[in-house]
Amino acid sequence: MRIALAFLWLLHWLPLWVIGRLGEAIGRFLYVYKKKRRHITLTNLRLCFPEWSEAEREAVAKQHFQAYARSVLERGILWWASEARLRRLIRIEPGVPVEQIAAKPTILLCPHFVGLDVAGVAVMLESSLCSIYTKQLNDAFDKVLRKGRSRFRPVKLFSREEGVKPIIRAMREGLPFFMLPDMDFGAKDAAFVPFFHTTAATLTAPARIAAATGAQVIPVIATYRPNYAGWVVRFYPAWEDYPGDDLIEATRRMNRFIEARSREVPAEYFWTHKRFKTRPPGEPGVY
Repeated sequence: MRIALAFLWLLHWLPLWVIGRLGEAIGRFLYVYKKKRRHITLTNLRLCFPEWSEAEREAVAKQHFQAYARSVLERGILWWASEARLRRLIRIEPGVPVEQIAAKPTILLCPHFVGLDVAGVAVMLESSLCSIYTKQLNDAFDKVLRKGRSRFRPVKLFSREEGVKPIIRAMREGLPFFMLPDMDFGAKDAAFVPFFHTTAATLTAPARIAAATGAQVIPVIATYRPNYAGWVVRFYPAWEDYPGDDLIEATRRMNRFIEARSREVPAEYFWTHKRFKTRPPGEPGVY
């Protein structure tokens, strides 16, 4: 791992187009040899895009492996590049809503697109935040990752085992909660609601935390700019009347938003994750 980290550090000095093309080459290799992840990706795409041909799904799967491998190599830039270089590469639309965040408790809702770490850096260039963090198995990698994610401003990172109470306290102290809402962590604290054409165990935490704190929910998504020019980070308008009186409908609403953004850049959503791993009682597994 130390050798891999040293490799990433060396790479970050190179132009982004060199890193990007190297990442895409690695992604093409991984698509061929990572059969299990390829199977998961194609299964997800079949469930979510039944209207596509198999050739179309395979093309997007290959592009996804390239985008994901590229994003891993580009983390060196996020962890070690100068602030000036990051500001050149990251275009923020329309801008980090600092005043809006300061006005009331805020959930920055960041679904699992390959550029999610870029979205986090874009926020931390302007504001501190709090988030949930899973300790990495390798101590060297864990140290670098933590340092890289907090090098511009202090952040508060909580483990999932701590629950929501420390998050709510941090939000009430003025820190936005950078939340990744769309992983399958099982049926606990989740609702079975549609995601594309299939029911998915979906965390109700965004709606529950928004209801408990009166927080506004501002989605943020990072995607690639063309021709290896960098990334664009989009902050969407805060959701109106969210979560409302129906937490299940609020959870459906979140999934519909993620679906729409995934259709815009289908190769950049995190299809290698077993999004449909947890099934409703009586339903067979899909993987």
